[in-house]
Amino acid sequence: MTTGQHYIFMIILTVNTGSSSVRLAAFSGDSGALTQLASARYELSDSEPEIMLKAFLDAHGLTEIKVAVHRVVHGGMNLTASCLIDQEVELEIGRVAPLAPLHNPKALRWVRAAGEVLGTGVSQVAVFDTAFFTDLPEVARTYALPHMLAEKHGLRRYGFHGLAHHGMWQSWQGIQPGAGRQGRIISLQLGAGCSITATDNGSPRDTSMGFSPLEGLVMATRSGNVDPGLLTFLLRHENLTPEQLDQLLNDRAGLLGLSGISADVRDLLASTDKLAQLALNVYCYQARKYIGAYFSVLGGAEAVVFGGGVGENVPDVREKILAGMEWCGIDIDLRANRDARGLSCISSGASRVEVWVVPVDEAAGLAREGAALMGKPMQGNLRGYESG
Repeated sequence: MTTGQHYIFMIILTVNTGSSSVRLAAFSGDSGALTQLASARYELSDSEPEIMLKAFLDAHGLTEIKVAVHRVVHGGMNLTASCLIDQEVELEIGRVAPLAPLHNPKALRWVRAAGEVLGTGVSQVAVFDTAFFTDLPEVARTYALPHMLAEKHGLRRYGFHGLAHHGMWQSWQGIQPGAGRQGRIISLQLGAGCSITATDNGSPRDTSMGFSPLEGLVMATRSGNVDPGLLTFLLRHENLTPEQLDQLLNDRAGLLGLSGISADVRDLLASTDKLAQLALNVYCYQARKYIGAYFSVLGGAEAVVFGGGVGENVPDVREKILAGMEWCGIDIDLRANRDARGLSCISSGASRVEVWVVPVDEAAGLAREGAALMGKPMQGNLRGYESG
C-alpha cells in the first residue's frame, strides 16, 4: 500500500456458519482502516436465516452493506482460493456438501438468505477453510487407495480450520522480534470441532483433519480417527444405512458418545463419572499423540499454540494435553496457564518450546479477505487469514 492512498468507505458483513451456530459481524473500512461495528452469535435452531440476518442488521442500523463474506468449510478440488460467489460457485459448494454435511449446506443456506435480504447489488465472497491446505505436501495429503479411484473422486486429505490455523501462525509470528516468516509451530484448534496442524514458515506440512472434518482428534460429537474396518462392521451388524452411519459419527460420537453425559469438556471435568473421565483422557491422549508426531514431521518446533473455545478458555485441558511432554522441551507455568486471558505465553522460563494461547478472530480474517478480494486492502489490529 502506498503512503497516503485512500480507499472508499464500505461496510463488510461476515457470516461464519458452524455446525450448530452462526456468528455475524460487521466491519467498516475507510482510508485503509478496518473497524468492527457489531457482532452477534445465534443458534441455527433459533429461527430462519433471513429473520436472524434482518434482526442483526436492524439492531445495529446497518443499511449500507457493500459485501458479504462467508466462511465455507469445504471447497473441494475446484475451489482452492477465496472468490466471488456466482451460480457456478454455489453449485460447486453444494456438490461437495456431502464431504462436510454439518457445514456446507448451512453455509449455502446463508449465502442464499444474504442474497435475498441484501439484494443482488451486494457482492458475496466465499472464503474456504480448505484453501490454506491446498498445497499440503503430497505425502501428507495422499491416502493409500487405488490411484484411479482417488483421481476419479478427489480422494485426498483436504484439511480444515484453515482460517484458524493460519491466524494462529500469523499471531505467533507477529510477536517474534526479527523472526520474519521463520519458525515452526504446532497449532491446536479446539472447539466443537478439533484439529491440529504442523506449520513450517507459514506453510502447513500436515494436519489432522482429512477428506472430511471427521478425521483426526476426538471432538465434541465427532469420532475422530477410527479403524475403517469398524465402519464396515457397523454397516453389516447394525444394519445401518450410510446416512445413519454419517449421523452416528458426526452427531453421536466423540466426547458425547464416549461419556454418555455431555459434549462439553467443562461438564466432563466437573463430573466424577468414570466414563466422563475416560472421555477426557482419550481426548487429551489423542491430542498429545499428534503433538509428538508433528514434532517429528517438523524436526522440532519453536512453539505449541492453542486456539478455539476450548483451547483458549479451558486451562485444565491444556495442562492435561501437555502433561509428560518434558521430553520434547515443553514445560508449562501452571499459574500462567490458569491465569491466561487473551494472547498469553503459558510456558515457563525453563521451557525450550514456547506455549501460547492465541485468540482466533475469524470474523476479522474474513473481513480482510473480502476487502482484499474486492480490491480494497485494509489494515488494522486484526488476526486472521489473508490471501497467499
